[in-house]
Amino acid sequence: MQVGLVGSGNMARGLARGWRRSLLCTDPLADRAQALADEVGGTFVATNVELAQRADLVVLCHKPAQLDAVAAEVAPYARAVASILGGVPLEDLRVAYPGRPVYRFLPNTPVELRQGVVVRAADAEQDEALDAAVAGLFAELGTLVEVDDALVDVAMGLMSCAPAYVALLVEAQVDAGVRRGLTPDKASEMVVATFAGTAALLRARGNDTLAVRREVTSPGGSTARGLAALEHAGVRAAFDDALGAVLGAA
Repeated sequence: MQVGLVGSGNMARGLARGWRRSLLCTDPLADRAQALADEVGGTFVATNVELAQRADLVVLCHKPAQLDAVAAEVAPYARAVASILGGVPLEDLRVAYPGRPVYRFLPNTPVELRQGVVVRAADAEQDEALDAAVAGLFAELGTLVEVDDALVDVAMGLMSCAPAYVALLVEAQVDAGVRRGLTPDKASEMVVATFAGTAALLRARGNDTLAVRREVTSPGGSTARGLAALEHAGVRAAFDDALGAVLGAA
């Protein structure tokens, strides 16, 4: 399947690195599209029209506000369209690309390592073979989770924004260690490795967060005191507020 990326920004770059195949690339900034094509062994294409004519699947990686303008160029020629545009539901994609198979996905940045999460908006069958091929393409990038189209933005607030949240949590924990004498490099090494290992442990435990916490939390012990301090500081409310802020801005 020949894939074409309309837009060559950060998320397009993550997809391209994760797919590890020759891609067609366009962007309003030609140098950016050329750089991405060079990096992944793909092909720079000068126009969206040419990309749509050559691609089996057009992946929309442009800004959501450009939906109609891009569709005016791409829709007459596209064979199938997959969108990663935040806040653009399936119905809007169908209006922009009438008579074409359309798919809605939302990835996060770890897809470039094939360790990301990709949310897929549930939809009725369009073409059995094509549906499977497109889903398989995005499944190469990590964990593929299907949710109702109306919940994709909620999912975005959990997984698409989460790499920034995790990075902030790492920074906060490293800062706490540095204030108490650890060097930044040693603190970072320990915290990042602990986050990665804990994620693997949670997966091995079937995502049972309570079980993992209990394994390291003795009654009245140091971990219990640390958890109590986090709860007192409102860590759960902070994440709920963050999701509310994301959805309020969508």
